[in-house]
Amino acid sequence: MFGRKKKTAVAEQQTAGETPVTHDPEASGGAPPIDQKPFLEAIWPVLACGAGLFSDGYVNNVIGSVTTVLKDQYGDLFSNSRAATVIPAVAFAGAVVGQLLFGYTADRWSRTNSLLISTIVLIVFTALAAGSYYHGDAVGMFNILAAWRFFVGIGIGGEYPAGSVSCAESTGELQSGTRNRWFILFTNTMIDWGFVIGAFVPYVVAAAAQNKYYGTIWRTSLGIGVVFPLILFVLRLRLKEPEEFSRNSMKNARTPYKLVFKYYGFRMVIVSVIWFIYDFSAYAFGIYSTPILNSIYGGKGPLTTVFGWNTVLNLFYIPGTMIGAPISDRLGPRYTLILGFLLQSVVGFIMAGTYAKLSQPSVIGAFVVVYGIFLSLGELGPGNNIGLLAAKTCATGVRGQYYGIASAFGKVGAFVGVYVFPYIQKAGGTDKDPAYYQYPFFVSSSLCIFAASLAFFFLPTVGQDTITYEDEKFREYLTANGWDVRQLGLKPAESVESLPRETEEQEKSINAESKAE
Repeated sequence: MFGRKKKTAVAEQQTAGETPVTHDPEASGGAPPIDQKPFLEAIWPVLACGAGLFSDGYVNNVIGSVTTVLKDQYGDLFSNSRAATVIPAVAFAGAVVGQLLFGYTADRWSRTNSLLISTIVLIVFTALAAGSYYHGDAVGMFNILAAWRFFVGIGIGGEYPAGSVSCAESTGELQSGTRNRWFILFTNTMIDWGFVIGAFVPYVVAAAAQNKYYGTIWRTSLGIGVVFPLILFVLRLRLKEPEEFSRNSMKNARTPYKLVFKYYGFRMVIVSVIWFIYDFSAYAFGIYSTPILNSIYGGKGPLTTVFGWNTVLNLFYIPGTMIGAPISDRLGPRYTLILGFLLQSVVGFIMAGTYAKLSQPSVIGAFVVVYGIFLSLGELGPGNNIGLLAAKTCATGVRGQYYGIASAFGKVGAFVGVYVFPYIQKAGGTDKDPAYYQYPFFVSSSLCIFAASLAFFFLPTVGQDTITYEDEKFREYLTANGWDVRQLGLKPAESVESLPRETEEQEKSINAESKAE
């Protein structure tokens, strides 16, 4: 019912000694394989499609430093305003809108055009956020900044279903055995580099501004976020639709949503819940790392000191994602995700239990190392693999919407995490009590164990050729339920009547399998 089927006739032929079409032992052989291209020719669409997520990491992490600067600049006027809570979280609300909107257009219109439009939105509203102003009124300026960040979120949201889905489909043209790592290196690793640069830029700007020109510090830090998507936009002008999308899209056919939900609904819910849990912790801990470090210095540390340690902390994302990328090819995304979750939960419980001793200015180096390992393991496991699982556990014709919904749940988790993080802290007392900082680690570690259990019991194993395999299984399912699969990949000028039907041999194979079930 949920995409798991008995051994197909094609698989039986392969085990009987016929040459398989793909290298994946799970892969079905109904469609010819995607031609592999020379490495440099095949890798640049993967880079151009996936690397836009750098902006996600940068824009969402830099806001932690920006709010710290705004608190120093405006004091209680900002700290006691509603904007102090809304500004860090509102981009996630925009991202949900972008993920759902561009997920639909990526399937029903165009992967590449959806990607270009989302990039334009990101560039324009990031620039407007940096220039936020309202007739010299500080509170009005806070509200304008919040409004622009909502639209920035829409642009970021488009990167997920349009960019990451195209990236996953483009990896089919790379050598088998390396496809997972290249997807990870140009999606989640780019987010993590965005986090690092989002921490480093405010440090450099604060040093240049001598820790006192607050307006220059936060506006420049936001404005630099325009540069990378602007470069990427130029690269993306050369993109073409991925071969998998050209073959199996439903953009010129009526999508059978009832059949799709019956086949993929449960699996999508599991992926969505896991993504919710991961983003709930990851973005909250990322955004609040600066205030947590600032609290160790009693709120009196120079900006350059706090931002410097925050940069070191964010650097721990990189070994997690870089080491985890090849592990995903060896263990598979599902088991790597589970491993990362479980290891992160162990470190999180240790962090919570020893926080009182670690949270002293004299041992801040040890605090940053343990905190950094906690974040690093999150990237090795769920950070690297939840997007990969979302991109490869459904068919091409609905992948944009499936991925968009799952990633939207993730951003809802991020929004909720950032919003409730202060309340979780307050449940432990005041900011003078160790429990104020321990509680978030207890909550996050418990959720890690729950998410690992969901992945173990309910997610399928993903191989190198799973996209091709999943498309073939979905074709068989649609045919068995009376939907004409000749509509897949239909060109605008074509009609179903002008295309040949499935061969008699294919029909017999599918019908025999349906009767056997």
